[in-house]
Parts: sequence; C-alpha cells; structure tokens
Amino acid sequence: MHTRIDKTRQDEGVSRRALVQIVALGTAGLAVSAGCAQAQENSDISTSGMIDKRLAELGITLPVFAPPVATYASYRIVGDMVYISGIGPAPIEGHRLLGKLGVDLSVEEGAFAAERTALNILSQARAACDGNLDRIKQWVRLTGYVNSAPDFTQQPQVMNGASALLVKVFGEKGLHARAALGMNALPFNIAVEIEASFQLRS
Repeated sequence: MHTRIDKTRQDEGVSRRALVQIVALGTAGLAVSAGCAQAQENSDISTSGMIDKRLAELGITLPVFAPPVATYASYRIVGDMVYISGIGPAPIEGHRLLGKLGVDLSVEEGAFAAERTALNILSQARAACDGNLDRIKQWVRLTGYVNSAPDFTQQPQVMNGASALLVKVFGEKGLHARAALGMNALPFNIAVEIEASFQLRS
C-alpha cells in the first residue's frame, strides 16, 4: 500500500497527520497483539521515554538485541543517520516465520513475519540510540526482501506488516520511504529480511 501525501491532499483539508492515522488504522490484519510480549525484554538497556510508553500501550516488549551472525556490524552511525543491517523476524512460539510466500506462507503470515522483523529492527535501533528511542527524529527508509515463489507478486502487502508497526509506534515519524523486493531465497529460509535507516535528533 502506497500513500501519497502531497499539497493537493492538504488543500482538500486532509492533514499529513490524519493520513498517517489512516495508514495506521486502516491496514487490516496487522494489529500488534499482546503475544509480542512473549519476547524477552532486553534488561541491559533501560528506557523511560514517550516511545517506550507507546510500546507499553500496544503491549509490545522488544526482543533481546541480536548480535551479528557474521563479520559485519548490526548498525552504523554516520553523522545523524543510523543504518541498520538486514535482519529477520523475532521468533515467537506458534507462528510460522520460515518459508516462501506463495508456497509455504500466506500473505497474512508473511505480513506477520514482517511485523516480527520490525520488532527486531526496533531492538537494534534502541541499542544504536543508547536505550532511548525518543532520539529518533524520523524513520527514513525500509528495504524489505521477501522470500518469494516465482509467481508471487504481493511483496508490498507483506511489507505492510513492518510499515504499519512503525507508524503505530512513532506516528508521522514512522512514515518512511520503502522498497519491497522478491527474492528466490533468504538466509536460513526466513520469510522476510529488512534493512532500515533513520535520522537521529541533533
């Protein structure tokens, strides 16, 4: 789902913030459930800001920070920009997060896998922000890689799971540029991998 927010829409009386709310509330089947709380909280990093209060309202506990599995950095900070390496979904009991979309998984299951991947992204972001997610000024871009069957073409609908989560948590600051790409395979057969970037407050 692509939402274009331009001056014409603003002239019609629809504010940018209202459109963000439409995106957040109008994406069916992508609500963050209380089951997210099954992931362990990273006790090494304490936070008490507005974003953490919003996470609590949504019943979300972020996964433990996942270190790199090879020779690369989980994230890099360049100036006021943070670049998060590609990462897969945070595991949760009772849900399928492995396999190909269009063969093993439905679009709804893929969107849930993307949502779980966004939770891992937030865990990485919290580490990059020294535990304070309020330091995020704006999410800039997500690039999503979807493990896809040759004839599967609904990668954007799968990636909506991640995009909707960021908007629910951050509001307008969560709205980002995005790409949703189909891949013939992903590491460990995960359904989705996402890399992200955001801008820090000065």
